[in-house]
Amino acid sequence: MTDALVVVEDLHKDFIHMGRTLEVLKGIDLNIYQGEILSIVGPSGAGKSTLLHCIGTLDLPTSGRIRLGGEELTRMSSSRLAAVRNREIGFVFQFHHLLPEFNALENVMMPGLIRGRSRRQMAERAAALLSEVGLSERATHRPGELSGGEQQRVAIARALALEPKLVLADEPTGNLDSTTSDAIHDLFFQINREHGTTIVVVTHNPTFAESMPRIVRMVDGRVFKDDTHRRDSASGQSPPGGATPGESESSADASCAAAPDPG
Repeated sequence: MTDALVVVEDLHKDFIHMGRTLEVLKGIDLNIYQGEILSIVGPSGAGKSTLLHCIGTLDLPTSGRIRLGGEELTRMSSSRLAAVRNREIGFVFQFHHLLPEFNALENVMMPGLIRGRSRRQMAERAAALLSEVGLSERATHRPGELSGGEQQRVAIARALALEPKLVLADEPTGNLDSTTSDAIHDLFFQINREHGTTIVVVTHNPTFAESMPRIVRMVDGRVFKDDTHRRDSASGQSPPGGATPGESESSADASCAAAPDPG
């Protein structure tokens, strides 16, 4: 059986708002396996984005454990977490967060330059990635000169700059038209198939979600259902199994009004 790349155990996340505690994650148990691609879906306020941010070390859980490649993330110092985040995890967001003063090539190079790699090495890597996402001819264009779909392709290339084990995508097609969304969907599957990159996508797009070999459905801060072995994965192999999330029949959304959006 394929090893679990990410292990989430009894994960809780609370927010304090106006003196009131809002429970956003209520005991998540989830295994994410090396080389799989999966979607996390659920109603607004279910805790999808909060879970993704905790896995990506962008936010700290209130309690529980997260392991990435066998390393215990929830016990690390902030400096070690930053190093792991830069080395092991790539991020793609709904808003691509490209740096407007830099061109596409330079934006893709940025994670490696932050890591201390040479400009020559990262320029070669960035050029190869832009070619892979179909943007070789747009490498010298700044974000303002690119379409929304092109900007998201640059963001995906940037997420892959350091060959991360894990890519986390939060509503990556939320601002794109259907045709461009389909192209981005295909690109994620291509990356998963050709590089074996583990990819987790939070999405409200039902077509994208249903195309995944595994769908994790969240309701009210809990894993409501984990659909595995639904069909062959994008690589032509059965998706790894063995996830044992707790299932809850709760139907109410998390109460998140005027609080940080838990997704």
